[in-house]
Amino acid sequence: MAAEQAGAAWHDLIVAGLKRHGIDLVAYVPDNVLTPLIRAIHADPDFTAFSTTREEEAVGIVCGAWMAGRRGAVLMQTSGFGTLANVLASLPVPYQIPVVMFISERGTLGEFNIGQTLVKRTMRPILEATGIEYHVCTRLDELAFTVDRAVRQAFATQASVAFILSPLLTGGKDFLKEPA
Repeated sequence: MAAEQAGAAWHDLIVAGLKRHGIDLVAYVPDNVLTPLIRAIHADPDFTAFSTTREEEAVGIVCGAWMAGRRGAVLMQTSGFGTLANVLASLPVPYQIPVVMFISERGTLGEFNIGQTLVKRTMRPILEATGIEYHVCTRLDELAFTVDRAVRQAFATQASVAFILSPLLTGGKDFLKEPA
């Protein structure tokens, strides 16, 4: 893993982690911050990746894939996570389906949208209430290790896991518009 980190971008490390654990299906809701990850996954023929209309749909597809013998991941933004309490509590948690979620964090570090800040405050309590382990990823030098170990644990214990991708890692959304 140390060799794969040398000079790698955050999204490359996540792609390598997905591949290492046999995750070949990725459902996502488009997001500007996740665009480099989404593009890298689409560019890799080892993945089947597609956009969904809602986060609940993406989680449902990944759960169905697990039941059919495939491993999948869901990519979303913080605001999209706000719609997931019911689906997480009624499908992957009680049926022990390991949904691997990567969530780009909004609502922090210069956020201008009050809605994003409010939803961000609900994310960790929802994860904790449903018993879903989560990791806030802020450092590139820890990312490959964290993804590797947490995904391994998720599949071994048949429990979902969430990776909250901090703007400290991804660069976040650029809220400043360049002058024309």
